Amino acid sequence: MVYTVNKMIYTEINTIISDAKHILVLQADNPDGDSLGSALALEAIFSDMGKQVTLVCNVDMPSYLRHLPGWDRVIKDIPQSFDATVIVDTSTETLFENSKTGFSWIKTKPVIVLDHHINTSGLSFATVSVVEPVVATSELIHKVAIDLNWPLPIDACNMMVMSIMSDSLGLTTSSTTPDSFRVVGDLVERGVNIAELDAARRELMKKDPVLLPYKGDLLKRAELTARGQLASVVIPWREIEQYSPLYNPTMLVMDDLRMTEGVKVVVGYKVYADGKITAKIRCNYGSSIADKLASQFGGGGHPYASGFKILDGTSLETIKKDVESHVIELLKENES
Repeated sequence: MVYTVNKMIYTEINTIISDAKHILVLQADNPDGDSLGSALALEAIFSDMGKQVTLVCNVDMPSYLRHLPGWDRVIKDIPQSFDATVIVDTSTETLFENSKTGFSWIKTKPVIVLDHHINTSGLSFATVSVVEPVVATSELIHKVAIDLNWPLPIDACNMMVMSIMSDSLGLTTSSTTPDSFRVVGDLVERGVNIAELDAARRELMKKDPVLLPYKGDLLKRAELTARGQLASVVIPWREIEQYSPLYNPTMLVMDDLRMTEGVKVVVGYKVYADGKITAKIRCNYGSSIADKLASQFGGGGHPYASGFKILDGTSLETIKKDVESHVIELLKENES
């Protein structure tokens, strides 16, 4: 597979990695299948190159990601001794709310950013950033690895496939391109067994029976607004505490709400004990406004999957009304 790349940037990346003995691979405070899969892929690649690798994310790995072997190697504290950092799947500092105490150490060493979210503020302290609108960060990692002739051990290939399949919803999103299929095809040729990986995912994704009645309660509480085009559900702090160790509460019902006739946008709100409010946004095909909606509240992401957080004390009811207004406006613009 042949890629057209910026040779100067990739040479700089190669120099940083070659010179480093201990590499930190950092995820933002909202880990997902792409960020964890990408981090684990880089760990396998760099380890094969003889590097010491430390994986860091300042929050606990969600239970739904624990089918990825190696999730338990991710630590929460940034070590004081390392030679370089690779930040995956984000290029905005606002997503490192819990990690900022260790950023003073990170900024004293070379920093590489590998991301596929193009509508972000960027990281001003990065030594080199590669941000391309591919379907997942691991597609970009594959691109870099091929160009720089990095090793691609089977563990790395497995994690890249899981990363790509996660962010592309099984290669079905509108961001999926022919290159996405070619990358997955190349990884399968290198030995990845997709059926085996998916079987492991399904086994560990089985839900505790206590979640069944809770899911029913969430569906009963769901609201339809914006003339039936917007479905939303709210998870209060007591439920976050109780159910998050078992499964991400919003994700229990997001797909069900998306499958409701007339619904184009789904928003899952979480209300935390300190007043923080987060929102996860998912859109149905043809209503690609998630990133634009999130940007209205300082967030970002993809056209069909995005999110934001509110830290200034704005009430939930105000946020919901503003979201509804923006959804109506953005959908109208999207249809014109």
